[in-house]
Amino acid sequence: MKITIVGGGNIGTQFAVHCASKMHDVTLYTSHPELFDGQLSIVDDTGVITHQGKIRCATYKPEEAFFGADLIIVTVPAMMMRSLAKLIFEHSNSKTIIGVVPGNGGSECAFRECIDRGNVFFGLERVAAIARLIKRGSVVKSTRYREELHVAALPSSKADFCANLISHFFDIRTTVIPNYLNLTMTPSNPILHTARLYAMFSAWHKGIMYDSVPLFYEQWNNEASELLFACDDEVQEICKKLPEFQLQHVKSLKEHYESPTIEKMTEKISSIQSFHGILTPMVSLPTGGFVPDLHSRYFTSDFSFGLKIIKQVGTFAGVSTPNIDMILNWYNSIAEEKDSFDFMDYGIDSLDALKQFYLR
Repeated sequence: MKITIVGGGNIGTQFAVHCASKMHDVTLYTSHPELFDGQLSIVDDTGVITHQGKIRCATYKPEEAFFGADLIIVTVPAMMMRSLAKLIFEHSNSKTIIGVVPGNGGSECAFRECIDRGNVFFGLERVAAIARLIKRGSVVKSTRYREELHVAALPSSKADFCANLISHFFDIRTTVIPNYLNLTMTPSNPILHTARLYAMFSAWHKGIMYDSVPLFYEQWNNEASELLFACDDEVQEICKKLPEFQLQHVKSLKEHYESPTIEKMTEKISSIQSFHGILTPMVSLPTGGFVPDLHSRYFTSDFSFGLKIIKQVGTFAGVSTPNIDMILNWYNSIAEEKDSFDFMDYGIDSLDALKQFYLR
């Protein structure tokens, strides 16, 4: 296949290696093509190469990246989807398959114009493995590959085909989720990151500085877990109110992390080895001290294109979400970037309109 990977970061590089190692014709669409010489590698925790592949080229020109592509895999943050979707619509055709990794963040709405003209669109529930760049443009470390991946598609009749593609690339069993709204509602980073950031910074305002940068996961605390549980419960209540969407695949984070109590959740998250060393998104000030990095995707994506989407689906379902509301109201009071997701922008203004879009 002629495959284009959008994004030369952790997940984009990982995906490019797996596709190229299967001898597909791979192009990387990136803002820094000069960093890529063509040869890409995946290494494990010990630095041993596990996968290698050679891409055809890296480019920042959309006409070069998207024209004639059989498959386009998108790995960029949610706030970039809308402008990217316009480029892909312009430079590809209706036969191009479009996938996003991961599949939440409202990307399916951003690509509505493509879907309506006949493009098959799919998303992965979660990434295939933890990926961390070792050397941008050449080496990425991938650990903790999942035993099973989950895919949803629009239209849903094409999901089996998309699942077979992903299984081929990663040699991982890939199963179908019956409705794409399952991916949109998956309470991963939109709850995990937002609960933690609120627990750390709810009292912050301009003028307050911190002496150090805490570890985001290793120093996780019960306050964050308690709020995570509250938001997780609200998500599950929304899913119960929408049986026609078959949202049984929206697993509670308590189940996902096998942590039925607040204390066990704190212990679990703080002990996950692949999360170790990840710092809280903060920036240093010239005068000394640190403040939250409001331009980090932990903020710009997970609140405005993650939690806000869940809130809107809850509104359509008639479910009260006081904890999600509290977190979103706090974020809106400090946000520096106002771009955010709104179903109304895509003509979805009611539960009936939601059904019309997702039940296809």
